[in-house]
Amino acid sequence: MRKLAILVAICAIATACNKQGPSKKTFVYCSEGSPTAFNPQITSDGTSNNASAHTIYNRLVEFEYGSTKITPALAQSWSISEDKLEYTFNLRKGVKFHTTKYFTPTRELNADDVIFSFDRMRVSTHPYYKVSGGTYEYFNGMDMGNLIKDIVKLSDHSIKIVLNKPEAPFLANMAMSFMSILSKEYADTLIAADTKDKIDNFPIGTGPFSFSSYQKDNIIKYNSFKDHFAGAPKVDRLAFAITPDASVRYQKLKIGECHLVIEPSPADINSMRDNKEISLLEGPGLNVGYLAMNTQKKPFDNLKVRQAINHALNKSAYIDAIYLGHAKAAKNPLPPTIWSYNNSVVDYDYNIEKAKSLLKEAGFANGFETEIWTLPVTRPYNPNGKKMGEMMQADLEKVGIKVKLISYEWPTYLKKSSAGEHAMVQLGWTGDNGDPDNFLYTLLGCSAVEAGSNYARWCNKDFEDLVVKAKRVTDLSERTELYERAQTVFKSQAPWVPIAHSIIFRAMSSKVIGYKIDPLGGDIFKTVDLK
Repeated sequence: MRKLAILVAICAIATACNKQGPSKKTFVYCSEGSPTAFNPQITSDGTSNNASAHTIYNRLVEFEYGSTKITPALAQSWSISEDKLEYTFNLRKGVKFHTTKYFTPTRELNADDVIFSFDRMRVSTHPYYKVSGGTYEYFNGMDMGNLIKDIVKLSDHSIKIVLNKPEAPFLANMAMSFMSILSKEYADTLIAADTKDKIDNFPIGTGPFSFSSYQKDNIIKYNSFKDHFAGAPKVDRLAFAITPDASVRYQKLKIGECHLVIEPSPADINSMRDNKEISLLEGPGLNVGYLAMNTQKKPFDNLKVRQAINHALNKSAYIDAIYLGHAKAAKNPLPPTIWSYNNSVVDYDYNIEKAKSLLKEAGFANGFETEIWTLPVTRPYNPNGKKMGEMMQADLEKVGIKVKLISYEWPTYLKKSSAGEHAMVQLGWTGDNGDPDNFLYTLLGCSAVEAGSNYARWCNKDFEDLVVKAKRVTDLSERTELYERAQTVFKSQAPWVPIAHSIIFRAMSSKVIGYKIDPLGGDIFKTVDLK
């Protein structure tokens, strides 16, 4: 029935297009899950980023499509003071916001929109600060609130951001999804109508596509934004057909119900390669999949327990059975494709007897009972969380640890794990600014515990001192040394079991042109077209 509903919805789009002429094009993307919201300020998952940050919004600066090079976007130019404490951005003139059935803008982008967007996340008295819960996982996880001292409006098209201290990755941070620019005029309209909560789910942005409608767990529809400052997209409409099952996504691709599928099942890769109607793209993922242990809960506050679990899990078996070899076993929280990766770190070997010995030393000679939360969606860093959970369960049984497997639908899974309700949880990360800070501080820093992106809830002074110092220096060799030392501390303290760095795949109709795999993990449609 659900499949029929999606098909009907897609056909409805196609019918609408046909009525407006044969040249109209609708691009259908089979996504893997439902977004948690349509505002990247309050989300941190790739599913939501694809549905909002990469489609609806722009940032002051952005990453060049397909690379980590920073390019102008809503800011046409910028300058940085000699002491690295002041960043002045000159805004592009003539940038229009979307017109939708629920909002018609009367003015173009100006400095008020930028200040509104950033202040919402950093000023607790801001009228939108507490809307949708007041949790800004990414902004707070990267300590942006303490980093930014002030934001000054210099003119209608110029702002200055003043920092409390130099921050080497600051400009890259500005290009990330959570720094998207919203419309202050729209926000003011919602305040007047007493409907502030709509800002996160009925979005108004400046991006290449405007939001049209969303049927939960079913389909998202967008219209091409003809007035986009960088030029209109090639297609007229965009649809996300939400399809959690990877094999169903493949079937839809084969029969033409979608043009591009995310995260194909490893079992289907060879078949896709043999199909002349399908183009299979692949590239090294800037990612890591891991099992986080909640170090604020017993018995995971015990180092020997965490080390024992690292010895007990046979990650090479997971690489073979779940990734079908399309991944590299992980030992660090950083992927090996990012600078400062410490290749000299020695991983915990798969050693049942060593694991039992450590558990005995920790006072758990007879093991214990616990839970693992398994991923409910396919992610680039973990194509099958349930199967991996079952293999982990069997491995831990061998050392006396009895595991109950639990899962939730994706938005709930993220919300509950961010709140620290889990014992052990499968998660992962795809880097979205190319800097080691984006992994080490965002996922393992002390402020990330409170922000909700440190799922091990691990705050270690030695590690924290190293990654904070690495933010403050600009010399690349010095930063590299600090991050290498931080990885050594991470390995000795074992808050995670790093599992894999996967190769990422996308499969698309041979009719698709203008799409490429983005190293930062997003699916970007501003240049896609259909032959």
